[in-house]
Amino acid sequence: MHSIWAVATNTLKQALRMKIALVFIILLLVLLPAMGYKMTGDGTVKGRLQTFVSYGLSLTSLLLCLLTIIVSIYTLTTDLKQRQIYTVITKPIRRWQLLVGKLLGVILLDVFLLCLFCGLIYAITIYTPKYLESSDDEMAQLRNEFFTARASLSPPEVEVGDEVEKAYVRLKQSGRLDQLYRGLTRKEIIARLTTQRKFANRAAGPGRGLLWEFENVKPTDPNQSIFIRFKYDVSVNPPDLQVHSRWSVGDYRKFRDAQPIKTLFEEYDRSDAIRTFHEIEIPAGVVAEDGYLAVGFLNLPLNNTVVMFPPEDGLEVLYKADTFGANFVRAALLILMRLIFLAALGVLASTFLSFPVAILFCLVIFLTGTVSGFIIDSFDYLSADVGAVYSFTLKPIIRLLPEFDKFSPTKFLVPARLLSWPLLAKATLFMVCIKGFLLMIFALIIFSFKEIAKVIV
Repeated sequence: MHSIWAVATNTLKQALRMKIALVFIILLLVLLPAMGYKMTGDGTVKGRLQTFVSYGLSLTSLLLCLLTIIVSIYTLTTDLKQRQIYTVITKPIRRWQLLVGKLLGVILLDVFLLCLFCGLIYAITIYTPKYLESSDDEMAQLRNEFFTARASLSPPEVEVGDEVEKAYVRLKQSGRLDQLYRGLTRKEIIARLTTQRKFANRAAGPGRGLLWEFENVKPTDPNQSIFIRFKYDVSVNPPDLQVHSRWSVGDYRKFRDAQPIKTLFEEYDRSDAIRTFHEIEIPAGVVAEDGYLAVGFLNLPLNNTVVMFPPEDGLEVLYKADTFGANFVRAALLILMRLIFLAALGVLASTFLSFPVAILFCLVIFLTGTVSGFIIDSFDYLSADVGAVYSFTLKPIIRLLPEFDKFSPTKFLVPARLLSWPLLAKATLFMVCIKGFLLMIFALIIFSFKEIAKVIV
């Protein structure tokens, strides 16, 4: 352990002497406060903070990722090129200890810089509302919609298998099956009918309503608020592009089952623009003691159009589940997991590639991991023949890459979504414990067989 620590401290000192590390540090120390002062977002205090946190964390993550790649490759390739490694391997230190020490040194650098810059971002974010002398209403909005960590619940998926089978039998008996779905297999027809049935469960005609029932809604403070977040789509655009609605929120069981339940029941008449996200603030007292909550929507007849809620993000219940500070710490740890993976990747590349080639190799992996979700989704839309080839060749390789876009901290902090410990543990497991560990195993195998020097007699 002493040998590993000695290599780690020497790597850390070597990294701090690099000019590029100094440039990145100065750049972030200058840019982050300037961004906090200049960025205005949509003009509101909330928009300003969201924009700063998004760009500030993204810039910090990007520069630290690039610095991690450069340092992790430079430390070993330079020792090999300048033959300084000869004086190291002649000492009582094994090759695996050298690589682990290099990795540990880069991680120590990342932890120090990440704490510095994330602390700076957090301080600017907390201080900005006071600097702008925000009003009480603006501060209340920030506490409810930004300085918090809200859990999200989507409506449970309704089982429509029996309805679909009955619809299929009716179409077949009436002879309309071939007319409507000519050339399709039974499986394809069932899939289409299932999609149509699920879509119908999220649509309401004029004068009709929808009801969603949620379980396990557990706000941390019953005296605070919960939020219904929704977005409308319509079959025909209304003249004013507004949907007029009535929302009912509370314990529906008191009406359905005639139970003597003592909870709040709130109703709201609203007019909201279509295809835009909206939120309804509701007192948390509407949630039953057992975590039950019902949300009802009535499409008022004057709309004269079918109102639909998109399946992905059409409606969800948001409630406070943790604090902004704890969520911010987990977001910083999520960035650290990314840096540890890249440090292991850089160490691996430096064992068998020269410095410029190793940099290019790591950058390709980094950029591909940043858009891996987009790449996978894009190939899924290919034709059957090309898609089959992709499924057995590129897709398994892309799956091995880190899904940086899937575990992006700004996706949680900006909309005040809860970044849970289980999700952080999942990212750690895949990025560090599995993929990072495998990278180091490959690095140790390659480096153990690497010929450092030749004996000439």
